[in-house]
Amino acid sequence: MATQILPVTTPPRGGAARPSRNRGDGRAAAIYLLPAAVLLLAVLAYPIYQLVLISFYDYGQAQAAGRAPLEFVGFGNYTKLLGEAQFWTVLAKTVGFAAVCVIGSLVVGTTLAVLASRVRAVPRMLLFIAALGAWATPALAGSYIWLFLFDTDFGLVNEVLSGLGFESMARHSWTFDTYSAFGLVAAEVIWCSFPFVMITMYAGIKAIPEEVLEAATLDGASWTRIATSVMLPILRPVLMIATIQSIIWDFKVFTQIYVMTNGGGLAGRNLVLNVYAYQEAFAGADYGLGAAIGVVMTLLLLSITTLYVRSQKREAGLI
Repeated sequence: MATQILPVTTPPRGGAARPSRNRGDGRAAAIYLLPAAVLLLAVLAYPIYQLVLISFYDYGQAQAAGRAPLEFVGFGNYTKLLGEAQFWTVLAKTVGFAAVCVIGSLVVGTTLAVLASRVRAVPRMLLFIAALGAWATPALAGSYIWLFLFDTDFGLVNEVLSGLGFESMARHSWTFDTYSAFGLVAAEVIWCSFPFVMITMYAGIKAIPEEVLEAATLDGASWTRIATSVMLPILRPVLMIATIQSIIWDFKVFTQIYVMTNGGGLAGRNLVLNVYAYQEAFAGADYGLGAAIGVVMTLLLLSITTLYVRSQKREAGLI
């Protein structure tokens, strides 16, 4: 019996074509991103350059008015800043305050997103309208609304609590104590921040294929198991985006703290980094030190963003 010799065929060279296709995709992405990059450089590069430059000088009111020459101090402002105990205290308060706001925004926003995905159209529409109303309220107006609600003499909250039998809450000052003041400001920040998380998470939930959830239900999984083992892994990238955005927003809160605690509270007990920088730069007329605080804040936020980008690349298998 004759042996049949099959012709030798070479595999398709898909692997060789892939790098050129990837390079083409990269060039196309760079072209599309170029206008946004130019705009960001125009808007951000020069102010950041000036911020870093001022932080290396002894720059006060006299230098700003031109009555005294600029004195280059190098890293002197940073040495002075890092050597002050108040800076580390304010940094710790800022991190704790931002953590409470971020966790609160994520919990409230995610809970309402799940609720919105499980109710009918009319309640869902009312929920979104109410959330967008809170989101659209300017920070300054929202701060004064919350101050009025929690006012010592005329606040609705004190009136209701004292009417319910909590007589010690009559004429109670919510902004006198450090922790109650921080709690009040955190509640206002969460109130105006949770709509972003809710809308983002709702979009992620609606993007989950119905077949996946139906398969998990047919397998007998409870709703808690579906939420933790099926939905959460799919929603992790969306949740990471919402978390990073919330960290950036809440870490640099200024208006709510400044308005609701009257500039940082008694003896600076409610200072955060942004208000601390404002007091040093403008109230204290030390623009160099204020710029140094701004640079430190920028570096901290950039480090958080870099960790997020690396984690996303690691999950995608790019590094």
